[in-house]
Amino acid sequence: MVAVASRKMNCFSQRFRRTAPMLGSSKNELVPSKPPRRNGWSWPPQAFQVAGWSVYSYLTIVSFGIYIPLLPLPWKHVAYTLMGIAFIVHLFAHIAALTIDPADDSVRAKQSYSTPTPLFDRTKQPHVIHNLHCYLCDVNVGPKVKHCGVCNKCVEDFDHHCKWLNTCVGGRNYRYFFLALCSATIGVFLLFVVVLFVFIQHYLDPYSLRTAPQFADVSGNTTWLMFLPLAPIKTSSAGLLILAFVTVMLSTACLLLLSHLLGFHLYLYHKGISTYDYVKLQRQKEAKKRDVEAGNGTRDAKTHKAPQNQEASVDCEPSLSQRSSSCKFDDKDPFTSRLSESICTELENFKKSADKENKFRYGTENPSENIATLRDINNWKPDNDEESQSATVKSVYSVPGVQDPLGSSIMTPDDI
Repeated sequence: MVAVASRKMNCFSQRFRRTAPMLGSSKNELVPSKPPRRNGWSWPPQAFQVAGWSVYSYLTIVSFGIYIPLLPLPWKHVAYTLMGIAFIVHLFAHIAALTIDPADDSVRAKQSYSTPTPLFDRTKQPHVIHNLHCYLCDVNVGPKVKHCGVCNKCVEDFDHHCKWLNTCVGGRNYRYFFLALCSATIGVFLLFVVVLFVFIQHYLDPYSLRTAPQFADVSGNTTWLMFLPLAPIKTSSAGLLILAFVTVMLSTACLLLLSHLLGFHLYLYHKGISTYDYVKLQRQKEAKKRDVEAGNGTRDAKTHKAPQNQEASVDCEPSLSQRSSSCKFDDKDPFTSRLSESICTELENFKKSADKENKFRYGTENPSENIATLRDINNWKPDNDEESQSATVKSVYSVPGVQDPLGSSIMTPDDI
């Protein structure tokens, strides 16, 4: 009990705030307060950021230390030049993109990155940025400014929050981000070509890869040298091929991701929109599609409901082809019950006769007349007047009905 009570006290002792609106979050949901991030060097680093730097370091070591030195002249100098430019440009562009603070001018002028942002009360303001004023940063902003919930600050010309850079990409650092993306795509493509060439030449013509002077002291084709020409290290042919295979697979994965991202941003540049604008447009299209589907579903439900009502209204009236019928009378007098049984017997016989005649002479008579007559008989009820009841009894018992053995008509004593 003491531990539970202390845990509850710790929950109430935390400071909370609300960042930018999140899709599907509750209006009363609060998150712990934290100071805004200045740039991509702010602690803690993202997992994608660490993975990106690890892959860049591995590809740099493998390309310039193992496979480019094995190329024959003059392709060795060409590969050194092109891949050196691509890797160096990417390094500086990457550092510049994550170092530059993409925040709005009014936010950078406050110099308040060390203090947490104030508490946002949604009951007073519907959005974080309302009427070009950010209530978390407490500054006036421009029309293209968005408050990033991860960096916890307003970003000028917001495009997206990049997990690989661990910072937002906005108007101030977008050109460096795009340059880093282009240089990385070119560099990985060149490395893929170089490693694939070495892998193939190892089987076709291994002597073309052993043109370095250090190979003069190595006998046989099973031993290879890495990190030429400064620090030659011997390795086996299997180790060289396994490393080449791993590098080709990694380069292929990186090339697919980078080319897809580069093509996407080229498409955005052609359309003249940002990533954030594209996401908003896609959400609007999905919302319209859901509204259209919901409208069609409601219309279909109404359409299916109408025929059911029509069928119910048609089934309310008995048809001539039905064999069963019900005769119900409200009067529970014994005399009336005898009369009711007689009338029901005549009604059943009349239905059978009409059904038989319609079967043999279908289309020669008007069925609506029979239906109207049948409805009149069904709707008939005995009169409470004793005189009318006695008259009816006389008319019924005066001509007793006899069932024809064939069941096609009602016979009288005169017919017999």
